[in-house]
Amino acid sequence: MVHTLTTDAARRSDAISIARVICILGVVYVHAWTGLSGHDLEGLRGTPQDSLRWVLMEIFGRSAVPLLGLISGWLVGGSSRTQNWMRHVGRKTRTILLPMVLWNGLAILFVSGAAWIVGLSAPVPSSTDWMFQELFIVSRNPDINVQMPFLRDLFLCMIAAPLFVRLPGWMLGVIAAMAALCQIMGWGPPVLMRASILFFFIMGIIARRGGLADRMAALPWTVAAPPYALLMSVQLYFSLHPGSVAPGIDLAILDMAVRIAAAVFFWRLSWGLAASVARGMLLRIEPFVFFLFCSHLILIWLGGPVLGALFGKLGSPFYPAYLLVQPLLVLMAVILLGSLLSRASPRLAKLLSGGRLMAA
Repeated sequence: MVHTLTTDAARRSDAISIARVICILGVVYVHAWTGLSGHDLEGLRGTPQDSLRWVLMEIFGRSAVPLLGLISGWLVGGSSRTQNWMRHVGRKTRTILLPMVLWNGLAILFVSGAAWIVGLSAPVPSSTDWMFQELFIVSRNPDINVQMPFLRDLFLCMIAAPLFVRLPGWMLGVIAAMAALCQIMGWGPPVLMRASILFFFIMGIIARRGGLADRMAALPWTVAAPPYALLMSVQLYFSLHPGSVAPGIDLAILDMAVRIAAAVFFWRLSWGLAASVARGMLLRIEPFVFFLFCSHLILIWLGGPVLGALFGKLGSPFYPAYLLVQPLLVLMAVILLGSLLSRASPRLAKLLSGGRLMAA
């Protein structure tokens, strides 16, 4: 019995690491380089290449992200270190808030700098308020590092975590329901940029208390996959045919349902991969994924046009191949940069990776 529990705990730990890899690689598809402006993208809406882009964005990007919030809540719910509020917040400041601000600063330096120096089509500082919002994400989403509101909202959830872990289950359920309502109604800013992050964070704590992680991992594929496949198919249809239904509460409810089904599906997938031949490779990648999450848009802003000159923009014959491999290309660049930085400046590598990268 003890051996079985130890084995399950080890596999669960591996599954969590693998889930991070899958989710964050998927996020790259959401921000993949297209070479087109918003107006030009709308002009290609419904074309085969644009449909491929939407499929990848929805299935591997937006749909996988909720699992990151669930994992964060699950880990907090079982950590005794959460009980000491000052130490807990200090750790999360070093591993979430400070890297977020530093990477936002690097984004302004490199991306806006490239806009000034070589004419890259990218945002440039327009005011002190713009700089402040880009760095700290106080009340609006940033223009360059658009993925960072996740870390911003996660940090706020972490600040409240010592309170959350002390609340009875029914109160956590009320908070989760309120967060879901806020997400559906579009409420949240400027307190939370995405109320769904709070919802999944709280659900992670609830899952820890109820042993739901193991129960979801034990689901057969015939139970874990169909809800996600069905709901995602409906959402993809509406995404690819935006004129078929007016935006509203119904679509917001569908979106939340897809996110919940996706979290179950990708957790089941991660659990399966934790016992597969891919396990070793995925675990070797995991220390780099926080670095990947924080840096990938800088790399896409700067490197996208360079490789785009070879493969072409969205609509070009070779663009689909470029789109499909973008996460792997960015990952290779991150592993190279992270490894070099770990050797050249271990303390800086540790700081920028939230403590994940150490000296090689």
